[in-house]
Amino acid sequence: MKSLWPAWFKKQRWKPFPFQQEAWDAFLAGESGLVHAPTGLGKTYAVWGGPVLEWLAQNPEKAAWPKKTEPLRVLWLTPLRALANDTVESLRAPLKDLGLPWSVELRTGDTSAAARQRQRQRFPTALVTTPESLSLLLTHADTREKFADLRCVIVDEWHEMLGTKRGVQTELCLARLRQWAPGLRIWGLSATLGNLGQALHVLLGSAAHAGKARMISAQVNKKFEIKSLLPRSMESFPWSGHAGLRMLPDVIRRLEKSRTTLLFVNTRSQVEIWYQALCAARPDWDGDIELHHGSVDRKKREEVEERLRAGAVKCVVCTGSLDLGVDFSPVEQVIQVGAPKGVARMLQRAGRSGHQPGAVSRIYCVPAHALELVEFAAVRDAITRGEMEAREPVDRPLDLLVQHLVTLALGGGFHEAQALAEIRSTHAFRDLSDEEWQWIIDFVTRGGKSLKAYPQFRRVRQEGDFFTVDQPDIARFHRMSIGTITSDAMMSVRLMRGSHLGSIEESFIARLKAGDGFSFAGHQLEFVRVHDMTAFVRKSRKTSRLVPQWMGGKMPLSTQLARAVRLKLAEAKREVFDSPEMKAAAPVLKIQASWSLIPEPDELLIEWTRTREGLLYFIYPFAGRLAHEGLAVLTAHRIGKASPRSFALTMNDYGFALATPTPLDLDEQAWREMLSPDMLVEDILDCLNSTELAKRQFREIARIAGLVFQGYPGSSKSTRQVQASSGLFYDMFSRYEPDNRLLDQARREVIERQLEVRRLRETLSQAQGMKIILRETQRLTPLSFPLWAMWVQAQVSTEKWADRVRRMSEQLEAEALRT
Repeated sequence: MKSLWPAWFKKQRWKPFPFQQEAWDAFLAGESGLVHAPTGLGKTYAVWGGPVLEWLAQNPEKAAWPKKTEPLRVLWLTPLRALANDTVESLRAPLKDLGLPWSVELRTGDTSAAARQRQRQRFPTALVTTPESLSLLLTHADTREKFADLRCVIVDEWHEMLGTKRGVQTELCLARLRQWAPGLRIWGLSATLGNLGQALHVLLGSAAHAGKARMISAQVNKKFEIKSLLPRSMESFPWSGHAGLRMLPDVIRRLEKSRTTLLFVNTRSQVEIWYQALCAARPDWDGDIELHHGSVDRKKREEVEERLRAGAVKCVVCTGSLDLGVDFSPVEQVIQVGAPKGVARMLQRAGRSGHQPGAVSRIYCVPAHALELVEFAAVRDAITRGEMEAREPVDRPLDLLVQHLVTLALGGGFHEAQALAEIRSTHAFRDLSDEEWQWIIDFVTRGGKSLKAYPQFRRVRQEGDFFTVDQPDIARFHRMSIGTITSDAMMSVRLMRGSHLGSIEESFIARLKAGDGFSFAGHQLEFVRVHDMTAFVRKSRKTSRLVPQWMGGKMPLSTQLARAVRLKLAEAKREVFDSPEMKAAAPVLKIQASWSLIPEPDELLIEWTRTREGLLYFIYPFAGRLAHEGLAVLTAHRIGKASPRSFALTMNDYGFALATPTPLDLDEQAWREMLSPDMLVEDILDCLNSTELAKRQFREIARIAGLVFQGYPGSSKSTRQVQASSGLFYDMFSRYEPDNRLLDQARREVIERQLEVRRLRETLSQAQGMKIILRETQRLTPLSFPLWAMWVQAQVSTEKWADRVRRMSEQLEAEALRT
């Protein structure tokens, strides 16, 4: 009967790849591991075949197959609900054809209460779920019994969870399942990842050292075509603000050549802008253009996904909400508007087309400005060299461990020594100290030093070395609060007499007055009022260019792509323009070389220019926007300590600018001292309002640790209320319990996550070995112009920002022609 699986492949006119056969053999040998392969090469069936083949070997006589569906054998964890729906269909396909007595079902936050209750009585043979839903299952004492036949856990898109607290949540859940079933096999699926070895060890924890961990990489050349739509006339002085819409006619011509296209942009705001622009330019495509991003109502997103699968839509404008491995076979091409900011992201998005073995994945890149053409050429070179970003795992998030211990106590209870060994078997908590463990035990049983007088924080009851939860209110509260996803100030948006449209950040809604218009979810809307955390709107015939802004849309340039960009710039300095993109960008780069300098990878360029607004200094480390934010503040702080003065700061992915009314008397050595990695953490915490930063970060920690409850369905608190509540805890801990471990975690996360201190330190260390080149320029250069434009935007002026920037751009273009 084992031949049924190969026969099914043959029926599909497929031939198994060697990596798929290797994965099947490894599973049957009792091994766990990680399968790494490009998008669209069959990773799903590489790991699905193992459990199916094992069952066929154990049940060789088809006549003796059971009439009832088999009990739970496989758990399939996925990071996205949309991906979960698609996975269920992919897993069911061979089971139906082979006639196996297996069932595959979905369990996420969207699953109905009736379906969840039915599953609680008898789980399907394969359950596709999310880390949050698995954690919720672990809160039930009978789950261990119902998981008695579990053979395998498969973690899909592991690279997406690896560097997040959801990844740690997955680690903790897997540790519990391994403790229940020591022979459990765990397999991860990954594409586009630079630190595969570390990813394997994080997935398997201490089990990775047991000698049965297998890394399987597909040695298959997936074909990618990365091309750029080149503008007819190149803007020498690029500035942000038009979202690449100058290329709209070229994009439309590209859309006309394909039946189905995914058009990716980098932020949700740009989705709204491009969707409205396409609809206005081609009204005859009404109903054939859709939009998709994480703030659009779930039902609407599912409708769009179904239309994509059916090939019934011409174009979907989207963000990373459609990045992952959903199989939309009808998609013929992908368009990327704006630079992708990462090598892996470009490959991931390209792989949405040609999503099957042997097919070519095509992506067309659309520049928002000239310098993005350099990024497109750089990302192609990085892919050719096999360079890929790493995802750094999260280390010791104690807020999540607090949550997990309550989960274990609620799900049948735990013995202290056994739970500690289990938790230390994970990569995230391998170095958990005895002091940290005892603090957490005290925190969940007594509320710690500060909260011991409040019964609601004595969540776990201790009897000897056994811990359990025996209060129904605590159980309900905890189950409603499980998870690590904490949204920024989100508010529901609903039509006055109609449906739910999605959610928008509260800060955007707070700026609107009744009657104000804005564009959202494909509609022109008029704001009416707010009631119970819902913004009520009505459809409007007036066209508004105002679109919501989402803070989560920021994507900094990755380290790998930054290095690749510097290599392309070095080639341009030698007048090597070896790709269509670089040839198109050549006039702009030649102006940069003529008016200032194109820096080599071992050079740090510092320009300064006098404008009518003042004196501006431009520093170009090419380290990404987040690192430059920290560098700008740090540099201004250090200069100000030596010579008190005020600065205005701006930054982008290539560098940062300091605006000051008087010149800086700094030579090359002085600049090197200002950019020293010495005393980095101390200086950056000194110059930033670290208390306020930590207090904001503590909101997430307080929610995950169960200190702040965001409300029951239908009565959610506003984010301002949640922030206020977490702020009270922060102030109380700071005053009465300054050694509180959650306070330490908040400060650590500010340093590691918000300020990217690791990348800051690397950038400053590299600067010490670089040649620092100081250039006074008579006018703004192509590199400095976008930083100047951002600075002007922040100034108080009666002029329209766009008009001011456009005038300066035209003036510089004219000067470039004269020189």
